[in-house]
Parts: sequence; C-alpha cells; structure tokens
Amino acid sequence: MSYTGKDFYNRELSWIEFNKRVLSEAEGVDNPLLEKLKFLAIVSSNFDEFFKVRVAGLKAQEESNLELRDIAGLLPKEQLSLMKKEVIKVIEKQYKLYPEIMSKIKIEGNINIKNYSELMGKELRFIENYYNETLFPILTPMAIDTFRPFPHLNSGAINLILNVKEKDGVSFAIVEIPRVVNRLIKLPGGNNFILLEEVIKNNLNKLFNGYEILDIGYFRITRDEDLGIEENSEAEDLLSEIEKEVKNRKWGNPVRVEYIKGVSKKSLEFLKEQIELEEESFYAVLGPLDLTFLWGIVDVEGVDNLKFPKNVPKYYKEFSGENIFKVLSKKNILLRHPFESFEHVTEMVKVSSQDPKVLAIKQTLYRVSGDSPIIKYLKKAAENGKQVTVLVELKARFDEERNVKWARELEEAGCHVIYGLSGLKTHAKCLLIIRKEDDGIKRYIHLGTGNYNDSTAKLYVDYSFFTKDEEMGIDASYLFNKLTGFSKIDDWKKLIVAPTHLRYNLYKFIDREIENVSKGGIGKIIIKVNGLTDQGIIEKLYDASKAGVEIVLIVRGACCLKSNIEGLSENIKVYSLVGRFLEHDRIYYFENNGDEELYLGSADCMTRNLDGRVETIFPLENKDDRKKVTQLLKDILKDNVKLRIQNKNGSYSLISNKSKKAELKFNYQEYYREKVNE
Repeated sequence: MSYTGKDFYNRELSWIEFNKRVLSEAEGVDNPLLEKLKFLAIVSSNFDEFFKVRVAGLKAQEESNLELRDIAGLLPKEQLSLMKKEVIKVIEKQYKLYPEIMSKIKIEGNINIKNYSELMGKELRFIENYYNETLFPILTPMAIDTFRPFPHLNSGAINLILNVKEKDGVSFAIVEIPRVVNRLIKLPGGNNFILLEEVIKNNLNKLFNGYEILDIGYFRITRDEDLGIEENSEAEDLLSEIEKEVKNRKWGNPVRVEYIKGVSKKSLEFLKEQIELEEESFYAVLGPLDLTFLWGIVDVEGVDNLKFPKNVPKYYKEFSGENIFKVLSKKNILLRHPFESFEHVTEMVKVSSQDPKVLAIKQTLYRVSGDSPIIKYLKKAAENGKQVTVLVELKARFDEERNVKWARELEEAGCHVIYGLSGLKTHAKCLLIIRKEDDGIKRYIHLGTGNYNDSTAKLYVDYSFFTKDEEMGIDASYLFNKLTGFSKIDDWKKLIVAPTHLRYNLYKFIDREIENVSKGGIGKIIIKVNGLTDQGIIEKLYDASKAGVEIVLIVRGACCLKSNIEGLSENIKVYSLVGRFLEHDRIYYFENNGDEELYLGSADCMTRNLDGRVETIFPLENKDDRKKVTQLLKDILKDNVKLRIQNKNGSYSLISNKSKKAELKFNYQEYYREKVNE
C-alpha cells in the first residue's frame, strides 16, 4: 500500500516537540532547582544546533527555489513558517521559567545573578578593577559609517548595538562581547554572579569617551555552520579539507538573529538591512541571550540539596586489569552506562597498550572527550610497538576540529589513522584487540551503542558489550578490513552492518513478525532509538500494525510516525523518555513467535544511519543478557514519572497524567541508579 504525506509528521516539528519535552523538565516538580536551570541551558544549546543545521538547510532549499517536499508533504517555506510559530512558543515558556527558577534559587540557595546597579562595596570595586585591567584592553568598539562598513560578526557571539550622537547626526556602533573570558563572572564572597555583557554595557562611556549614547540593545547571530564538505566528499586530503572548512564556518550565511526586547525600532531595521535577513528570522526574548551560561550556575559547590543525588557508577573489580581477558574467556559482559562504569572500556584499551601478548588494537572513534584517556592509551600502545589502527571520523558534526587534532596526534605517535569509506560517515562503535595466547591468536571485542567518550558516558545512557565470541571477532576483522582496505567480503556471521545489510534485515525482521501473526502466531516489535524519521521503516511498521503486530516504539527525539491512528497504526504506541540522563542506546527486539531476537547497536531509524553511514547492530545470544535488556524495556515502560506517550496530534503527555490509578512513583533511571549502589 502507498502512503501519503498526511500519514507522517514533519521531522522538524517533531524535533521541536522533543525540545518541548526537554523544557518541561525545567518545570517538573521532581527536579531540583539547579537541575531545572540545566534543562533551560540544554534547550538553548539544542536550538543553536537546530538552526545551524536544520533551519540552515531549509533556508538554502528555499533560496535555491527547490520545490522539495518533506516526508509530510511540506515545502521548505511551509516548514519554516510552521517552525517559527512553534519555536516562539518554546522560547516564551523558557524565558517565563527562567526568572521564576532564579528567584527560588536566590531564596533557597543564596545564589544570585546581579544587575550592575545592585553592586556595592567590594563587589563594585572588584568589577571596576576587572573591567579596567582585563576587559577594556580587549574590547573593540566598531563604528559604522561611510568609511567603516558593517563588520562581520561571529556566529553565536553576543553583541551590543548602539546609537551614538555625533555632530552630524546619529551613527551606529557595534561592540562584540568577547568569548576569550568567562561570560559568567563570580563576584567576591558568596555565590553571586554578574554577566559579562552587563558589565560592558554599564561601562560603555569609557569606550565611547566624549560621545552621547542614545540607545543600547543586545543581539546575537546564528550562522549556517554545517560543513561545506559533503559526507560523500572524495577530497584527496580530507584532513586538510576539514581543517579549511572548519575555519570557514564563521563565514556561513546568517539564519537567525536573537535580540532582547527593548532594542529600538531604528536599530532593528538597521540590523535587518545590514544582515540581510527577513522578519521571520528575528526572535525576541525577555532575558539574557543564550542561556547556556547557566551551566556555570549549576556547577556551584555547597548546594547539593538543589541538585540530583550524585551518581556513582558501579565498578567491577573482578573485571579489571588483566582479569578483563580472563573474564571474557569464560563469559560475555554487558554493562549499562552511566549506572555501570565506563572505566572498564577505557581500561580495556589501557591494559591492551601494556600487555606484551597484545599484538594489535583497532578502534573506531566518532566523538571523544577533550582530554581523552583512550587517545592517550592508543598512543602509548603504538609507542610500545603494538599495531594500532584508528578510524577517526573527521566529519562528526561540530567535533571536526577536535577530531582533526586527535588524528594528527595519533599519527605522530605511530598509529595508522584512517578516515573511513568515501561517501560514508563511520558511526559504528567497535574496539578489536588481537592477542597471542598459548593456544593461538584470540580476538577480544567491545561493541557499543554510544561513543568512546568518557565525559558523555557519565550523562548518556548506553550499552557496552564485551565478548570473545569467535564469529563476532571475525566480523569485527572484516569490518576493519572494509574500512581500511578494499575488502568486498559481505559474508557477515553475526554483525548486521549498514549501509549494505541493515535496512534489508530490519525489513526482513518486520516481515517475519507479519508472517507469524498471519499464521496465528505471536508478533511483537519493540524499538528504542534516538530518532525515527526514515519513511521506508515507518511504512513497514504501518504494514505490521495493520497485520496485527503489536509495536512499541521508544523514541527520544524526532518521530515522523503517527501512532494509534485508526486504519493506519492502531497497534502502535510511541513513547519518549526525557530525564536526568540522556537516553542514547538503540535496541531492536523481535518476538519471533516466542524465539525472541534482540539486537543492540549504533544505528537509529533514520535514512542517514541506514543508507549513509557505516553502522553496526549486534545480537544478544546469551539468554541472561537478553533477559537483562528485556527487563530494562519493561522497566522503562513502567516509568510513571518521566515517560511520555505520543498523542494523535503529535504532542506528548506524561503517562502519570494519563493514568487514573493512584500509583507509587517509579522513575526508571533513578531505580537503576539506586540499584547499582545497593
């Protein structure tokens, strides 16, 4: 059966619904006050990336007069118009919550962000000295007139626009708030702060000495920061090409201007004319621009009562040091981060770098931390004479610059560094250790659902799977041979790899559930992913629903599938969970008429993952491992604090608001956090 645009939600609007769910955590009664600030900051960060990439892409389509319709049948212009209405709703709620939360934090935590007029005594002296000694030398007032044109303004920087009175009339001037110093300035004594732009605004008379300032306003430009180099680039020197494009980011076309309400009409008209953006790209806010500065408030010490209880990941001493290889010789290990320690992954690389029996290490790196211990141990392994091969994905969006740095360091240490297959990002998470033992060469493998990033592993919920399985080891070797050479082997034994096999296999698994139900058997599918936007997969799920297969989808972000629609998807339920930790793992469960199959991996149900990236999903064959993950899925669906269900209009409601029963609260993330610390 063919489906039409009315059968799907627009991806961008669905993503905005996700950001609404993030924002709702800033008002959730279960969240401590400082944690609410964190969610306000995340909303701002999410919108920044959304405009830099998604909105920028739609604007480019519109400006090129491309009549491309999305999955829901909407043209770029229609999407941009609908998106603005929804973005404004989110922003208005965000800036309504901000002063409410801050006022409570001031009372309960004695933490305050002050206005300049509130400074007195030592605080005022401190700021005056700071301005004169640190800020004044680095500030650059930029007048705009016949001889001094409108300057190029950096993406994301906050700017002041001024009307300055001169002999011949009024001129405009711009002052960019520098990003080489902290925006959030801690005042002496206690936990009081002031914003950098507030300090600069109130000392402008020193920058414009002898001139009368008639009007001051704040604004911020967001530019298209998606790299000009495509995922199918065949640049001969990709490393240099990426470096060049990262530098060019600051010249991207503007896609959004935020400003604080109160900017004069004259200044706004001037900005529209100079930046060459239409009215629909301007967004007014009632408070400080770019609330990501709130992360600095969240980190304040001594106010634990305003934060979540500390998470202490469980560390298994029996699975450490050289014991890693002894343990894996007897059984597989399945860990769930951040409840169970990511240090075991890092330690596997560390031990391998020193173990004289280890001959080679091969690893894919998509996103790593700024001070990655894994990079350190890979370099050490090469220095110790190991054969080290690292696939560094240079096109990991917004991590390109960091990955270029790591690639160069690894090369200098003697590692073989590759950048993957032409035309494809490598998103698979795989670590392969080749070890010479008494009975021959053995392969030890780590496969994950998340990145090899020790920082995000403390915040992201992901699975790590460690095994010595011989067939998986062979598959891991095939994978790296394809990535590093010209191997055409596609005789995969257990791994399912994109872009060659994953879509086909998912279709096959769904069709099998349909066939089982048609023969009177049991059919059930549970999929947990970050995004579900691929039209082919959605249509397959619709087909399965119509055939009577029970389908449960847990989708954190954008979901273009419409659930519980008569004649289309009445057997499908879509859930989303946004909580303290970011749900990041991908789980694929198929009932298979009682002979259940369960896969974990790196791939979402998005076209880019299925067709444009190297991805892997892997089976859990051990009954205990499958039981562990199926129990997790049951626990997520039992959550009545953070779990939300998709409504027929594409919005989401908390399960607790839908239930008429008086139930004991069950927060699945907190349950797992407490469980590992018992």
